[in-house]
Amino acid sequence: MKTSPFYYVILVLFLIVCGCKKSEQPKPESKKFYEIEAYLQTVSETVPGLSIAITNGPDIVYTKSFGFSNVQSKEKLTPLSTYHVASVSKTFTATAVMQLAEKGKIDIDKPLITYLPYFKLKDIRYKAITIKQMLNHTSGMLDISNADDEKYYDWDKAIADEGALERYTRSLADSAMQSGPGLEYHYSNIAYDVLGDLIAKVSGMPFEKYVKDNILSPLEMNESSFYYPEIKKDLRTSPHTGNPPVLRAVYPYNRMHAPSSTLNSNVLELSHWAIANLYEGKYKNRQIISSATFSKMVSPTIHVPDFNADMGLSWFILPYKGYKTYLHDGGDIGYRSMLALVPEKKIGVVLLSNTDQVDIEMVYFKVLDILLAATNP
Repeated sequence: MKTSPFYYVILVLFLIVCGCKKSEQPKPESKKFYEIEAYLQTVSETVPGLSIAITNGPDIVYTKSFGFSNVQSKEKLTPLSTYHVASVSKTFTATAVMQLAEKGKIDIDKPLITYLPYFKLKDIRYKAITIKQMLNHTSGMLDISNADDEKYYDWDKAIADEGALERYTRSLADSAMQSGPGLEYHYSNIAYDVLGDLIAKVSGMPFEKYVKDNILSPLEMNESSFYYPEIKKDLRTSPHTGNPPVLRAVYPYNRMHAPSSTLNSNVLELSHWAIANLYEGKYKNRQIISSATFSKMVSPTIHVPDFNADMGLSWFILPYKGYKTYLHDGGDIGYRSMLALVPEKKIGVVLLSNTDQVDIEMVYFKVLDILLAATNP
């Protein structure tokens, strides 16, 4: 039977009308994202830039960037814009150590000097410091005094040669200790920088290459790197301070402090990291650590009274409104960051800002409140 040409006209019009109606219907989760976006729009009025990504189960369900990569150039941020993520870097460094432990190349309960015989502190108790104590901040080692001052990290020197980590480890010979190993919680960036030297020596490759080959690439974090010269110039953001915000003259990069601080990434790729940790080391079909190893990393080892949290191996374990959360924030010159997981809800939140003048924890908890309110009956 021959079909009338008017049939096709009517069919096309029907599909267009139906398609319009469908697109106009709000998604079931839209309301909470509208509320989050309205809140972040308000926050963005006082900061140069802010990016967010939210994951639910194995998917990225929301992402948005507000403001500028650079307040002078007025280049707009996108979810692919790369930020210095500061101490969120430590969760990657700890995972690298645990990967090597899974392979039998490291025993985290053994003293560090088993693997780095040139490691030395002024206090003789350094000989007893174990790798696990460095991972959970009970080594007793000192911390760098002020993350916002270039002179403590030598950010202004931008040291980038391959020997930087070993030189830094060796430079600690006159350093004191805050307490005996394993006795007290004392957050230490220095300990994590030395762990990077450990990773390099045990793996036989530079720290940054080990992490890229064994964590970043398997997680499809292709624009992310601990080695700043690798970051594409058109994706880089600039650090800011003050209110109104002004550019910081110095970008926070020094290869001596890569393991504790220098990962550069974006909210989309950090979402892959969030998903991998929500699924106990698995992203898509890649298992970067075993579920048993992940369980060790998020098991409490010591209580941190100042935060009402427990410390795992790099992860803070914080109870919040009846839920257990795993999180790590970060802050260095010109940047603030937060990566947090709610395993019971399979929710991940990534927040990055290119200013050191934003209360990233406050922003995160407001976003989390909205998410939890939307998912609770």
